[in-house]
Amino acid sequence: MATSKSRADGTAQKAQKTQKTRKAPKTQKTQRAGQTQKAAGRSRATTATAAASASAAAGRVRADDVVAELIGRSNRLGSDPTVTNYGGGNTSAKVRRPNPATGGETEVLYVKGSGGDLGTLTAKGLAELERDRLVELDGVYRGVAHEDEMVGLFPYCSFGTGGATPSIDTPMHALVDLPHVDHLHPDSVIALACAADGEKLVQQIWGGTVAWVPWQRPGWELGKMMREIAADPKVIGAVLGGHGMTAWGGSSDEVEKRSLKIIRDAAKFLSSKGKAEPFGAVVASRKALPAAQRRQRAAELMPYLRGIASTDRRMMGHFTDSPVVLDFLSRRKLNKLAELGTSCPDHFLRTKIRPLVLDTPPLAPIEKVTERLAELHAEYRKEYTEYYQRHADKNSPPMRGADPAIVLVPGVGMFSFGADKQTARVAGEFYVNAINVMHGAEAVSRYRPIAEADKFAVEYWQLEEDKLKRRPKPKALAGRIALVTGGASGIGLSTVQLLADQGACVAVADLNGARTAEIAAELGGPDVAIGVTMDVTDADQVADGVAETIRAFGGIDLIVNNAGITRAGSLADTTERDWDLQYDIMPRGSFLVAKAAEAALRGQGLGGDIINVCSKNAVFAGPNNIAYSSAKAAQEHMVRLLAAELGAIGVRVNGINPDGVVRGSGIFAGGWGASRAKTYGVAEEDLGKYYAQRTVLKQEVLPEHIAQAVLALTGGQLPITTGLVIPVDSGVPQAFLR
Repeated sequence: MATSKSRADGTAQKAQKTQKTRKAPKTQKTQRAGQTQKAAGRSRATTATAAASASAAAGRVRADDVVAELIGRSNRLGSDPTVTNYGGGNTSAKVRRPNPATGGETEVLYVKGSGGDLGTLTAKGLAELERDRLVELDGVYRGVAHEDEMVGLFPYCSFGTGGATPSIDTPMHALVDLPHVDHLHPDSVIALACAADGEKLVQQIWGGTVAWVPWQRPGWELGKMMREIAADPKVIGAVLGGHGMTAWGGSSDEVEKRSLKIIRDAAKFLSSKGKAEPFGAVVASRKALPAAQRRQRAAELMPYLRGIASTDRRMMGHFTDSPVVLDFLSRRKLNKLAELGTSCPDHFLRTKIRPLVLDTPPLAPIEKVTERLAELHAEYRKEYTEYYQRHADKNSPPMRGADPAIVLVPGVGMFSFGADKQTARVAGEFYVNAINVMHGAEAVSRYRPIAEADKFAVEYWQLEEDKLKRRPKPKALAGRIALVTGGASGIGLSTVQLLADQGACVAVADLNGARTAEIAAELGGPDVAIGVTMDVTDADQVADGVAETIRAFGGIDLIVNNAGITRAGSLADTTERDWDLQYDIMPRGSFLVAKAAEAALRGQGLGGDIINVCSKNAVFAGPNNIAYSSAKAAQEHMVRLLAAELGAIGVRVNGINPDGVVRGSGIFAGGWGASRAKTYGVAEEDLGKYYAQRTVLKQEVLPEHIAQAVLALTGGQLPITTGLVIPVDSGVPQAFLR
């Protein structure tokens, strides 16, 4: 999937999409009887494309300029949430360019490839196809019952290397005999597409300049319908029942203006003609909690919700409490509309056909909530399984899981789930789109999604299954949520970098909040990492940091207690403050983090890992280091104690004993290095080399060595190892474990 972009939730007046009937609708239902243009539709070009071709041949249109225009238009359209949703829609352009294989010219179709996103589209995301060969495929098309086989022929029409993988929407672009085509999913238009009397409303708004097309699943048949409709010069586009819209034009500027006109006309109609409260009256018991209380409640609930969403496979989570969501959850029609489910294919492919609505009071005791949640989850799984069994046949892909992707909690917000953070967030964005669609449809008509059988035919479409199979193999820590204390430097920084690289979502926790935010951005932003300001000696800050991690990603799976400090000194030199500070940060800090995370670890029921980064000093009685070494010994023994206690819920607890890690260390840079160098009689800059020479392997211990040990303990290679402390010290005989 393309790199995500941030999306606004949009206004409550946005709109909708529906879906499909497996049967191809008759062309006379498209409002343009008699305009078949069959022969011209199968020719290589119409007057418009011929003019564009002549212009190209004369040197007035350069292929690279056309592609640049297409990318610019796509990015503008895709970055506006009122125009299309993340990953939705396609844009295209046709232009003639020299063909190195023939020496002549070829009309090339550039169209957004499968799985891309308009807002972040680049030239690499375009499929490049020879249009004449695509059009000639009409000669082998065997009808709607066989249209899926056409997708397998698209690669044979590639121009050059072909670019990105062509999408199922390619025929909507290839068969239309105009140079530029936009296919978009704006909420305002989908509201009309999913309205019970959508065809009448489209006629009322545009008077025939925008066509109505009953639901038809994307494919060759829909492309043929678009070709026929676009042959009428009075028609600028079409509303696709249960789906979205398409517009076309003779130039990139013209099609963009037409697309935006259709979208704005639809939004204006919904705003001016729609009733004030299409979702019904507010229900007092469903009113939103105050913001702070709402967010705290979300952190309490989310691990339990993630647990049920992960019954079949581990999921990540996202929390949304925008005004649009909270208003919908407070209204009388919530249950009725939620039960109808989403309709547009782009919506329910990510949200499942309907959400789970948790009907307990917002502040009900957690025991009551989990009891009711278990009942609702069992009902949901049963209903989803029956839905699959009603429609599946011997050729259907296997059921992908019966757990909800969207959980709605009145008074609190919406919780969305997916295989990774981006997918979870996008699922939530799509349900916001669905809310806007329902709002618009109910405002001017009645929300009527496509039939359940049509939803199934898209959700379990073999072409969608093939797209899923093309996704890269998950990395070792995919689906895991990690919190690393002391994450802004040294061992902590190397650890967060490696965990993120291996697919985990990471909360970078440190006293230096500004630096943690920078690191999170460097790691990929909020779909990968967040920065958390945390003083591990402060129980409230620890609890808040754990809650922030849970709200950001859905729960917590992997804790690395790495925060540390040292104040060197003999018994005589060590003050009570030195002693207390080191014990507060290391053993007590590790205790506070584990304690704050325990409820979430238990609630989600997915097991987990706790790693204490201790020290070889935990077992090696070095000179003038009484407070630090004894604190590390306490932290190390905590590994064994927690391993014994938390094993019953599948949480493994292990430790790592490094030798002195000088490079990048905040501890050594803060005076500890100078103190140790003085103790050992070496220059401070040579301290790492000194430590290396006293080891068996004569190798300096680096931050990445400790990070690799964390990965070894948590990445699936040691699935039943707990209570273990691993020396990562290049071999210090005095610290060998016995």
